[in-house]
Amino acid sequence: MNGRNHFIEENEKRYFLFSRTLKACLSIFFLSLMMIISCPPASSAEVPTQESSVQIEADRMDYDSVREVYHAQGRVKIIYSGAALSADEVELDNKSNVATAQGNASLKMEEDTLRGEKIIYNMEDKTGAAYQADAFYSRNNFYVRGDKIEKTGESTYFIQQPCATTCDGDNPDWQIAGSEMKVTMEGYGLMKDARFLTRGFPLLYSPYLPFPAKTKRQTGLLLPHVAYSRDKDGMDIELPFFWAISPQMDATFYQRYIEKRGFKEGAEFRYYLGEKSVGTFYGDYIEDTRNVTETDDAATSRNWQGAHRRWSYYFNHQTDFDSQFYVRTDLKKVSDKWYFKDFSAHNFYLENYADSAEDNFKNVSFKGNKSLRYLESSARVYKGWSNINLTGVVNYTEDFAADRNDRTLQKYPEMGLTGVKQPLLRTPLFYEFAGIYDYLSREEGDAGHFVDFTPTLSLPIDLYGYLKLTPQFAFKETFWSRDDDRNDSQDKSNDRAVYNASVSLSSQLSRIFDVTGDNWKKIRHEVKPEIIYSYIPNVSTDQVPDYYLPAASPFVSPIIPLSGNALDEQSAIGWSLTNTLTARVKDADGAHSYLEFMRLKLFQAYDIHEAGREAKGDEEERKPFSDLGIEFDLSPHKYIFLKSRNRYNFYDNWKQNNIDLHLKDSRGDAFVVAYRYTVDSLEEIHFGLKAVLNKYFDGTFVSKYDLANSRRIENTLGLVYHKQCWSMGVDVTETDDDVRFSFRISLAGLGKASGQ
Repeated sequence: MNGRNHFIEENEKRYFLFSRTLKACLSIFFLSLMMIISCPPASSAEVPTQESSVQIEADRMDYDSVREVYHAQGRVKIIYSGAALSADEVELDNKSNVATAQGNASLKMEEDTLRGEKIIYNMEDKTGAAYQADAFYSRNNFYVRGDKIEKTGESTYFIQQPCATTCDGDNPDWQIAGSEMKVTMEGYGLMKDARFLTRGFPLLYSPYLPFPAKTKRQTGLLLPHVAYSRDKDGMDIELPFFWAISPQMDATFYQRYIEKRGFKEGAEFRYYLGEKSVGTFYGDYIEDTRNVTETDDAATSRNWQGAHRRWSYYFNHQTDFDSQFYVRTDLKKVSDKWYFKDFSAHNFYLENYADSAEDNFKNVSFKGNKSLRYLESSARVYKGWSNINLTGVVNYTEDFAADRNDRTLQKYPEMGLTGVKQPLLRTPLFYEFAGIYDYLSREEGDAGHFVDFTPTLSLPIDLYGYLKLTPQFAFKETFWSRDDDRNDSQDKSNDRAVYNASVSLSSQLSRIFDVTGDNWKKIRHEVKPEIIYSYIPNVSTDQVPDYYLPAASPFVSPIIPLSGNALDEQSAIGWSLTNTLTARVKDADGAHSYLEFMRLKLFQAYDIHEAGREAKGDEEERKPFSDLGIEFDLSPHKYIFLKSRNRYNFYDNWKQNNIDLHLKDSRGDAFVVAYRYTVDSLEEIHFGLKAVLNKYFDGTFVSKYDLANSRRIENTLGLVYHKQCWSMGVDVTETDDDVRFSFRISLAGLGKASGQ
C-alpha cells in the first residue's frame, strides 16, 4: 500500500500510448464480438433443416412448400444450437438455411446479445449481418455498436460507423469510434478515422489505425511505470517492451531512467516447454551514480562516491518428470546488501512476489524490499516412492545483516532420506525414519561433513474408543568430520548417539448444541487434549562442532518447545488443548455449509530436569516452564476476522505477539489493524482504512509505525474517484527516507496506467 500498482497481467499484455491503447481495446472488443455473432441463431428441435433442427414459436406461422420457406409473425422466437433469435417477423429459408429477422431483432447466446433493426444469418456458413446493431458481451461489460455489423466469412468482419465502450448508457463517459473497420480474426484489423471520445468530445484522433485481432500474445510496448521520488530517485520512468518469441517463449526488456541514479536495464525471459518444464530468468544492471554516506553500524555503513556497478539476477526452473520426481532451481543474487533497500519502491521481485505457486510465472518467494534479512538460493532434486522419498539440495544464503558473509553456513550439498510412518511387517508397531547428509561450508568457523540418521518406532493403542495412547522410541546416530583450517584441541571426526523415549495420550471429544437463529441451526464444540512425556538422557557435548544441526529441536512433539539442541538432557511433560466451535449455517437458498468460527489452542511444556537442577552461586534461576503458546482465531461473521499468535513466558512476560483484526461492511468500508511484537527485536503497529465516502469517492489511509524506535515507517493517504467504467486515483506516501507521489487512471476493460 505504498503507491505501487500491479498493472501487467501475466496472461494478457497490454500496450501503452494512444495507438497501442486503441489497438488493445479494439482487439478485445472484436474477440468479444466474435463470441457473440459466430454462434448460430438459437436451437431446439421440431422443424428440420439441412444442418440441424429448429424450434419456432410465433403468434402466426405459415409454410410455403414450393419455396420451402417458413414465415412467422408476432413475437417470433427461433431456437437453434443453444442460441435464440427473436423478432417481430422472421423468414427462414429451409433450402439455404438463411434466416431474416426484422423488427426488434435480437440474437442471444447465454448472457451475450446482438440486437438490430434487421438481422440476416446463414446457419450453414455462419455468415450474416445486423443493421443499426449493437452487441453486448456480459463477461466484461463490452458494448460494440455500428450501422452495420457484418460477418463476411468464417473469420472476417466488417463494421460501418463502429463504436466500442465498456460504459453503460447512451452517452458513455468514454468510447472509441471510427468510420469503418475491417477485421480478420487471428490476423489484423484496420479502423478508419479512429477517435477516442469522452462524453462525445474527441480527445485523440488517428486517420488509420491497424491493430492485432489475435487471441495469442502480441509483441509490443507495455504500460509504462512513471514515478517521482522527492529524496531518493527523482523522476523514475520505465518503458517495458514485450517480445512474443513463440507460443512457448517470450521476453520483456525493461529500459528504466532514474534521474538521480542513471539508466537501469533489465530483461526477463520466460519459457513453457509443455506441461512438465517451465522457467523464468531475469537480470538487471545499472551504473549507479548516486553518492551515499551511511554510518548506522558496521554491518550497514557505507560511503559511496562516484559510480557503482550494481546488478541482480533471478532464475526459477522446474521440471516434473512425474508426480513423484521433479527438479527445481531458485537462484537469486544481488551485487550488494543495499540493493533492495535502494530499489524498494519498485523492482521486478516486488512485482512478481506471490506466497503460493499458483502461477508458474509469478512465484518469487520473497518480498524484495529493504526489510529483507536473508536471500537464499537453492537447487533441488526430489524423488518419491510409495513410502520413501529422497531429496538433494544445494543451498546458498546471503545474510544482509552481517558485516561479512563468510561466517554464514552454506550447504554444498544436502541429501535427505525420509520414510513415512507405516506398519512394521504384520505387527501393531509402526516405524518411520529420517536421514540427512550435509556438507557445510564457510570461510570462518567450523565446516565439514555431517551425517544424521533417526529411526523411530511407535505403538498406537486405542483405549475404549475415547483415548489414544502412543509410546514412541527414537534413536539418533550422528557423525561429523571437519575439514576446516582451524587449529584447536577438538577432534576433527567423531560421533554421538542418543535416544528419545516418549509417550503421548490424546483424545477428541465433541458435543452438538441446538441454537435459535435465522441462519445458524447447530453449533459443534470440539475439544482435543493431548499430553506427552519426553525423555532424552545426558550425552556429552565435548568435541561437538558448532554446526551440529539439530539445534533447538526435540525429537517428537512440537508441544515441547524447549531450548537447546538434540543432545541436551531432557525430561519434560508437554500439553496442548485445542477448542473449536463450528456452526452449521443455512444460506438464503436453503443449502447448508459449515463455518469454524472460533479456534483456541494452548500449549506448553514443563522441564522436569530443569526443575530438579540445583542452582549454585550466581547460576541463573531455574525456569522449568516453557513459553505458553496461544493461538486464537475468531470469525463469527463474514465481515469480522481476528487472528492472534502469541507466546507468554512466566518469568519474562510476553515474548511474542502477532495480532490481526479485519473489519468490513456491505458498502465496502474496511479497517485493518495489525500488531507485531518480538522481544528484543521489533514492535510495530500497522493500520489500514478504506472509506466509501460517497457513490463516487473512496478514501484510503495506511500507517505503519515502529514503536520500538519511535519512528514512522510509512504513511499513505489516497483518494480514488470511480465511475462505472473508469476510475482515477492519487496517493501520497511518506516513508522514513522519502516522499512519493502516485497517480493512477483505469479504463474498464483496458487495464490501467500508473506511476508514483
